[in-house]
Amino acid sequence: MSSITRRRALGVAAGAAGAAAGLALAGSAVAAAPAAGPAPASFDEVYQGRRIKGGPAHGGGHHGGHHGGGYSVTIDGEELHVMQNADGTWISVINHYEPVATPKSLARAAVRELQGAPLVPLTLG
Repeated sequence: MSSITRRRALGVAAGAAGAAAGLALAGSAVAAAPAAGPAPASFDEVYQGRRIKGGPAHGGGHHGGHHGGGYSVTIDGEELHVMQNADGTWISVINHYEPVATPKSLARAAVRELQGAPLVPLTLG
């Protein structure tokens, strides 16, 4: 029968603590995931001289609901490709690395980033 060494006891304790921490983190990640809530509110306004609109997508276009969960955003009549992340935040082709809370704030951020330049339609294929 082998006797347990201090090194082996510390290794087992560290492994158990790591496993417990991993389970705690996994549990908090699940708890932090937002539940499916109501669709974002529609909007139609002039922001910094640009007409921004957003609302439920009505299909027809390539982007209509493809990634945006059935939500469409336009700037001066041109569609802004939007996508909702798993955590409920929104991104676009203009500010892909700066998620925001709502499609309205996303459209406003895109207008600021464009600095007066026209939104060029995204063409795939």
